[in-house]
Amino acid sequence: MSKIKILPEILSNKIAAGEVVERPASVVKELLENALDAGSKKIIIEIEQGGRSLIRISDNGTGMNYDDALLSIERYATSKIFNDSDLFAIKTLGFRGEALPSIASVSRFQLITRDENSQTGTSIFIDGGKITKVTKTGAPTGTMVTIRQLFYNTPARRKFLKTINTEMSHVADTVARIAMSRYDVTFKLLHNNKQLKNWPVVQNPLDRAVDVLGSNIKNDLHKIADSGADSILTGWISAPGIARSTARGTYLFVNGRFVRDRMVQHALFKGYAGRLMKGQFPVAVLFLKIPFDQVDINVHPAKAEVKFAEQTRIHDAIVKSVSQTLNLAERPRWAEASPLSAKDSHISGIEPEYGYIKKKEHSSPKIFIDKENVSSINRKDEIFSIPQKAEQSPLWAKSSFRDLRIIGQLHNTFILCESDEGLVILDQHAVHERIVFEKLKVRAKGLPTVSQKLLIPETIDLSYSEAAILTRILPELQKFGLEIEPFGGNTFVVKAIPSLLADREAQPLIIEMVEKLAETGFTSGVSDAVDECLIIMACHGSIRAKQRLSDEQIQRLLDQLDECENPSCCPHGRPTWLSRPIKTLEKSFKRIL
Repeated sequence: MSKIKILPEILSNKIAAGEVVERPASVVKELLENALDAGSKKIIIEIEQGGRSLIRISDNGTGMNYDDALLSIERYATSKIFNDSDLFAIKTLGFRGEALPSIASVSRFQLITRDENSQTGTSIFIDGGKITKVTKTGAPTGTMVTIRQLFYNTPARRKFLKTINTEMSHVADTVARIAMSRYDVTFKLLHNNKQLKNWPVVQNPLDRAVDVLGSNIKNDLHKIADSGADSILTGWISAPGIARSTARGTYLFVNGRFVRDRMVQHALFKGYAGRLMKGQFPVAVLFLKIPFDQVDINVHPAKAEVKFAEQTRIHDAIVKSVSQTLNLAERPRWAEASPLSAKDSHISGIEPEYGYIKKKEHSSPKIFIDKENVSSINRKDEIFSIPQKAEQSPLWAKSSFRDLRIIGQLHNTFILCESDEGLVILDQHAVHERIVFEKLKVRAKGLPTVSQKLLIPETIDLSYSEAAILTRILPELQKFGLEIEPFGGNTFVVKAIPSLLADREAQPLIIEMVEKLAETGFTSGVSDAVDECLIIMACHGSIRAKQRLSDEQIQRLLDQLDECENPSCCPHGRPTWLSRPIKTLEKSFKRIL
């Protein structure tokens, strides 16, 4: 007797159901996609006991006639693909023709449907995959699918369902995601005969997004609207200060389909680079439209993942769009005019060259107060080491950080300033970190390397793995003025450091960089690893809390903060400044109501 057998159709449908139908929310997703593909403009979702006892989806779409209704419950029966070219350029949400038969095989299932050309509707009853009754019935145009006792005949799967509240939460999240992508459709969600949510049709897609995310976030969302040769990216991203502790607030849609794509998500996070602290996630709603033949949506059983034909190009486009949107949005709100072009907003100054210096004790860095020319400064007149760029272009026509009126310091840690609107508070360490970080990073844009040679080179001994990490990034560190050479075995010699870090010891800096890379690795590439190093350099080279600054020194910080591409966050993602409008203060003191 042959050991290999053809599985019965009912059993194969149950296996297929295991891939497509994970829980009640999976059923809701598949049925909503079918309803939208049918052109529905109103969809009602009725749930009982978290989907365990009842799931009913009613729509006013095109519906089906008698013959099509019977075919729709057959495996691989579909009206959406007919050949290979259709399979690799899918324009619909559903397409494989397995949802209905898979769901019907693990439930007590009823389908009622009618198209506009039929006089009566068609009703089909299926019990555990077996058709038990087919009749004609009165019905409006559209389709209603009722699923009772999900997984009643597969107890092993039913026992893995969570509590009613948990399963209902998954259902609600699924409906919310789909509703967010189709603001032109009305969605109504009921649980145990009580309406949980009603999303009516809206004219502005932002209104639907805010309805899902919460109205309190509306004023902190920044619009994205970018287009390339054959792609369009739209949506909204939150200000970094609105970040959450999980990725639940991130919604990614590709050609209208909600996906959990690691590449797109990585691009989103990279666009936020330097703006979010570790463990934080942005709130974002992104809609990516690309040619249908440039994306494969048939790589995951639940169609939750996609694969792009040109992943790198899409990734880089998203990073650029997110980063540019945040750069514009994060400018101080007291600046009424628009920023100038990006070419005027980067630091293009060149630090002065100095000769050999002796290694100094760990001390506070220095800021140069340069009123004439950087090269004319006497070393005895040094105060800090933030060189001034040769020619400075204002970022706003009317106001900027340099236009703030300095009040003084609070606990020698926070800088207090006055704007026309109220009080502005800056964290002096975070501000200087941002300035130093961008001055270091700009070296990668082709500007000359500026180092300070150590009169006595400093040696550093590392472990084998640490030495391998340092060796890998030595060429990149050289671009930023950090000259390190192998000295045999696991020993290295530091010959020069960036001029911005002239008064810092090299050994703690190098060790911290290597330890950080040993922890994070190079999973995102050498470029991101180098950024981690630059963040550490900036931290080591910045002024500290509890350090007294003169008004002139504060003014230099404000001037150079204006030159930064991202002045609102330090490289770690902490805010550099915050403001308190005068009206808020007046209300606090009961001067106004």
